[in-house]
Amino acid sequence: METSRLTIERIVNYLSEGKRFDGRSTDEFREIIIETGISKNAEGSARVKLGKTEVIVGVKLGLGEPYPDSPDAGNLMVTAELLPLSSDRFESGPPGIESIELARVIDRGIRESKFIDFKKLCITEGKKVWTVFVDIYSMNDDGNLLDAAGIGVIAAIKDAKMLKYDEEKEKVIFSEHTKDKLPLSKNVPFSLTMHKIGDKWIVDPTREEEEASESRLTVSISEDILYAMQKGNLKEISIKEAGELMDLAERVWKKVFPKIEKQIK
Repeated sequence: METSRLTIERIVNYLSEGKRFDGRSTDEFREIIIETGISKNAEGSARVKLGKTEVIVGVKLGLGEPYPDSPDAGNLMVTAELLPLSSDRFESGPPGIESIELARVIDRGIRESKFIDFKKLCITEGKKVWTVFVDIYSMNDDGNLLDAAGIGVIAAIKDAKMLKYDEEKEKVIFSEHTKDKLPLSKNVPFSLTMHKIGDKWIVDPTREEEEASESRLTVSISEDILYAMQKGNLKEISIKEAGELMDLAERVWKKVFPKIEKQIK
């Protein structure tokens, strides 16, 4: 059910005074709850609750051939399913534009940050490498699935263990995990989405706030590095706003990321 025009007008008017319906400040996230190891069948898994928004992420490993332009590195494949049970906005069937965009934005942040050390996932150069499959599922959509999914992917990847590989038989033993985790770097990409409503920019929007949004910018960042960004919605972003958004992103990272890190170490 779409948010009414009256509700959107109220959201815009409230924000013009620096207020939000749930009492948060414009740069404040809702409560974040992270659970890992929720699936016995995945190499790594996580459930993230961001306010009432909830996502589940699973990580699986498999063998495959490397891409021609990276013969000595493993592969990554990120997919997202926005389930009808999570929102009346989503329908059954092939992935829609929203799920494709969500998966690509998360994928880009992981690749550009070099969060996973893909070189260490090479078994035989040019022939055989590990492929990391990341699957994202929406369980409830009350806004900001992008950031909830980004947090869930980080948590599930950190939770993932390597499968046992029999070098003599050259095959994976899917029923056995080693004690080794996925090879990771210190570059942890934090997904942060900022929305413009009226003349105010906010973070972690509820579903109603998302529907009032005229412009959107998602960045993948760590403390002082910008890895990737994605512009969304119709309204343009000025050069001045872009600089202000980078300051906002840095400020929010310092407030929010330590809370995430405590739950996924």
